[in-house]
Amino acid sequence: MTDDDLQRTLAAVGSRFDFGEYEIEAYVTVLEHGRLTASAIADETDIPQPRVYDTVRSLAEHGVVEIHESRPMQVVAIDPEEAFGEVRTTLDDLVTALERRYTAPSRGAEAVSLIKSRRTILRYLEDVITSAEYELLLSLTPDLLARFEDDLADRHAEGVSIDLLLAPAAEIPDADEYDYTTVASAVRSRRGRTTPVAAVADGEYSIYAAREAVTDGAERYGVTFNRSELGFLVSGFLNTVVWASATTLVERPDTRPYPRRYASIRRCVQELDDSDGALYVTVRGRDVETGEPRTVEGELVDVAVGVDRVTASLTLRTEDGEVDIGGQAAAFEDVEAAEIVVDDEPPG
Repeated sequence: MTDDDLQRTLAAVGSRFDFGEYEIEAYVTVLEHGRLTASAIADETDIPQPRVYDTVRSLAEHGVVEIHESRPMQVVAIDPEEAFGEVRTTLDDLVTALERRYTAPSRGAEAVSLIKSRRTILRYLEDVITSAEYELLLSLTPDLLARFEDDLADRHAEGVSIDLLLAPAAEIPDADEYDYTTVASAVRSRRGRTTPVAAVADGEYSIYAAREAVTDGAERYGVTFNRSELGFLVSGFLNTVVWASATTLVERPDTRPYPRRYASIRRCVQELDDSDGALYVTVRGRDVETGEPRTVEGELVDVAVGVDRVTASLTLRTEDGEVDIGGQAAAFEDVEAAEIVVDDEPPG
């Protein structure tokens, strides 16, 4: 539906239901009796006698009653299915068109947005989930898992690597009661009831919300980041604090064919730590010292993981020597990675 079509449909629907107080009262009264004279309508309602004729003719123009020009004039109710059937179809089409626009929030090249509506938070959350092309990191409640189960299964079936954290742990089904492998690559549970609701798609598009924002609490706010310098706050917090403090429920090796793309160096290192054979890595990110954009290609020669598995880095052998790759907010490495592509063949 084009913009012009949408505006015309909104106007048509609005005019179709443009009933005043007298029209509403008269219409409900005629419905209850099926057929009434104008004077009977005046007797049954608070509509002044001089206004009855204008009122019922307005209802006839809206197509919800028929006027039989007899003596006395009869006002006959039209079956609501017939009167509103076309409107119902138009309204369904209108809602579909509005829903399509409402569930695809506008995302500029650089955007940080504060949202306070529960419904809007949920729609942005859905948009983050469905927009993921290769990696998705989530912190959800069990109710939200049920709500987005089909979307997650679709993305997972399309080859998106999904790390799913669920909280509070006391409300989460055990792995033998629920097949988590259909919706995620790795699943962890966390005890804390204050665990936030958050999602990060491909390391670039994310949403963070207080848990109360998607329940019945009064504290309803969320923040979305799209290609923003501040977006790393969400993914960094989820990867280091939230994910690291959770208990593993399900974790299976990555079976995706090469080349594989990663936004999280944690997930990349986790899957490459025990790999066999030569691997070649292309990193898009920025130079740690200068902050300038930098792309690096080379053979993987080392994988380093911290004792707590929170910190991680890669070392590549390039034409200019060895280069150390870190994750978001890297300080000790040479390059801070935004996207990592791993292949089992040298770059063409």
